[in-house]
Amino acid sequence: MKGPSRRARGPKQTPRNARIAQRRADERGSPITFGEPGRTPKARKEPLHLPHVVIVGGGFGGLYAAKALRHAPVRITLLDRKNHHLFQPLLYQVATAGLNPAEIAAPIRRVLRDQRNVRVLLAEVTGIDPKERTVTSSAGTFGYDYLIVATGASHSYFGHEEWAAMAPGLKSLEDALEIRRRVLLAFEKAECCAPSQEERAAWLTFVIVGGGPTGVELAGTLAEVAHHTVANDFRMIDPTAARIVLVEGIDRVLPTYSTLLSARAERQLQRLGVEVRTNARVTGIDAQGVQIGEERIAAKTVLWAAGVKASPLGQALGAPLDRAGRVKVSPDLSVPGHPEIFVVGDLATLEQDGSPVPGLAPAAIQEARHTAKNIVRSIQGEERRPFRYLDKGTLATIGRNAAVADLGRLELSGFVAWLAWLLIHVFFLIGFRNRLLVLFDWAFSYLTYERSARLITGDCPKAAPTEPAPRR
Repeated sequence: MKGPSRRARGPKQTPRNARIAQRRADERGSPITFGEPGRTPKARKEPLHLPHVVIVGGGFGGLYAAKALRHAPVRITLLDRKNHHLFQPLLYQVATAGLNPAEIAAPIRRVLRDQRNVRVLLAEVTGIDPKERTVTSSAGTFGYDYLIVATGASHSYFGHEEWAAMAPGLKSLEDALEIRRRVLLAFEKAECCAPSQEERAAWLTFVIVGGGPTGVELAGTLAEVAHHTVANDFRMIDPTAARIVLVEGIDRVLPTYSTLLSARAERQLQRLGVEVRTNARVTGIDAQGVQIGEERIAAKTVLWAAGVKASPLGQALGAPLDRAGRVKVSPDLSVPGHPEIFVVGDLATLEQDGSPVPGLAPAAIQEARHTAKNIVRSIQGEERRPFRYLDKGTLATIGRNAAVADLGRLELSGFVAWLAWLLIHVFFLIGFRNRLLVLFDWAFSYLTYERSARLITGDCPKAAPTEPAPRR
């Protein structure tokens, strides 16, 4: 009886074949292990004596810092409590049913899968010890030679944390899906579960607190949803009668833009049917509505876009903080007294020409790339360079064919600004597939006023249906 063929047995394991196999394995690279307790490091091209860079956060700052270190003589560990990178500027589109979550997010592992010097871990960081140079997380404790903290910011309710349950903010996919659920459910509740005209009006009243870019975008898009997308979908209510109220505490919306652009943005909002309230401070929020000074607005849906506070991890760095909890970094973006620690993105604050660097995605990307270069300079024994933000302009969309753009000496509004906003946001999306899907969804929505992600998650209305008089 014949034994297995040479093909089945495989090549003869001579010393020469073993050396060839080992060389090929080294060329392909073996799995990364960075010396965790109880593990034996495996051989690879990036030996363990290379400087270890730990990056906390997979947003714009963390992700672009890792990518900028692609060819650097370092080994990288990126920690994030989410497995995906989120394109936050389009988060409001998910909240208003214009886009699906997967179209503005991408798995961090997929984005960095071809970068051999980085390891991605799904873990929540719970502490940082600058003296011991360690980061403590749910995946264990990691030592570092350089640390980049890019954990961003969360909602700030200005000392009224009890408002959070009634007025969700917009910082994550979970926030966006909750807002989408509340908005779409409000129309359903008004249709089936409102026994009086007053109750129905409360369900069809939407209050957005905060007149910055997020608030303006939410208000304008919600007006389009009510006046066009769902206008003909109900039988007992008239969605076009929905009341959209935008509340801003100072004298104009979009306060970071010029007075001229702010005025244009307000006019465009009003043309969409949004009720803009400036110099109006919210003093109370409950399940039945909003208190603005002496005025009471009955509203079942309140959305928060008024303030942000920095990630609490900034407090662990032992650095000076501003009132919002952001770390006051040195000109090279390092923490004073700890040149091996860098802070980028919304968690950092740095003044330039008398004004703080804005908490925008382009600023976070520039800071991340600059930090990566400074780390390489430090490794090579060169002097670090101070960060200089290059302001390429800011844009905010309001609705269909309506936007404002501050491009330095050039200020745009209307259709041209809206087109520029669309093209720039598509360009910065991660992944060709996402760009293609977003372009298709936007084109479809532009031609039909339809929104492709009108799904309600969670419990349905449980109140007994009523029989209000049909609308005329």
